[in-house]
Amino acid sequence: MKKFSIIALCAMLVFTLTACGGSDDKDKGSDDKSCKVKIGFVTDMGGIDDRSFNQGSWEGIKKFAEDEGLGDDCITYLESKAEADYVSNLTQLSEDGFDLVVAAGYLFEDAMKDVSAQFPETNFLIIDSVVEADNVQSAVFAAHEGSYLAGVAAALEAKALGSDSVGFIGGMEGPVIGAFQAGFEQGALAANPKAKIYVDYAGSFDDAGKAKTLAAKQYDAGVKVIYAAAGNAGNGVIQEAQERTEKGEELYTVGVDRDQYEDGKMASGDSVILTSALKRVDVATYDACKQILDGNFKAETITYNFDLDGVGFPEENPNLSEDITKALNDAIAGIKDGSIKVSEEAKITNGGTN
Repeated sequence: MKKFSIIALCAMLVFTLTACGGSDDKDKGSDDKSCKVKIGFVTDMGGIDDRSFNQGSWEGIKKFAEDEGLGDDCITYLESKAEADYVSNLTQLSEDGFDLVVAAGYLFEDAMKDVSAQFPETNFLIIDSVVEADNVQSAVFAAHEGSYLAGVAAALEAKALGSDSVGFIGGMEGPVIGAFQAGFEQGALAANPKAKIYVDYAGSFDDAGKAKTLAAKQYDAGVKVIYAAAGNAGNGVIQEAQERTEKGEELYTVGVDRDQYEDGKMASGDSVILTSALKRVDVATYDACKQILDGNFKAETITYNFDLDGVGFPEENPNLSEDITKALNDAIAGIKDGSIKVSEEAKITNGGTN
């Protein structure tokens, strides 16, 4: 009797586990009936709320989820604290069965090659790098052209403030951020051939303290407008500009990737953001998510330029004069029709000037 009861109990447990689907949730992403699709995002260093690259990428995913009526459980993100986290984070989302796994930044290139090969049934999006694989879409941007606008705006505003000096502060040196610098240099010199351009790199995308120190050095040298392409580190530049402006100095920064006007606001309600050089990573993530939903995901390289709304400047720019706004629109028209050619090769070395 006792033996029979134990056998019966075991049988009941087996039946219960089978009816509940067991404990294997490897494919929970694509099989979850409450989600039409599930999107996973892996940040680069700097965090989800870096007010720049990571945040912009995530905002595109969130907007897609909102437009399609997806619940919060249908999208998620994992933050990378170090490069060593890239493979493990991409692998985790792939194993969890997410329909699209997004990686923010060119530093993911090697990790993306490895993980995409291990999970051929998973679709991936990498931003700012090209990975040729049957399940990877690569989104690259004409950032040099968008940064040309930053250079024009900075040089013209600096001149209006009585200076020819402008500055660029990058995150990590390399071809991607070098393209931002290159466009900025060319735009500044086109707007003011006498422009003196200071260039410094923080050597990091998350060291706001280092970027703040570099901004102080440039402002002390007479720079009136700084363009920072440095991810979370760029917030140090904004902070330095805010502190100086609150003490009575007249100077600005140019935002990057997303409209940073609100990030530059001070207690007075004014902002130190002159304008922002938009790099619409949110457009890239939104488009890839929509392709997944519609069943037409393309494993190809897409270049987001002015025509694809990949670069530009905000529609509202409270600190820009009408003359500068016109100059920016003229520059866009010139780049589109080919009368303005923007190179991706920067000329000024780290720590130097032209």
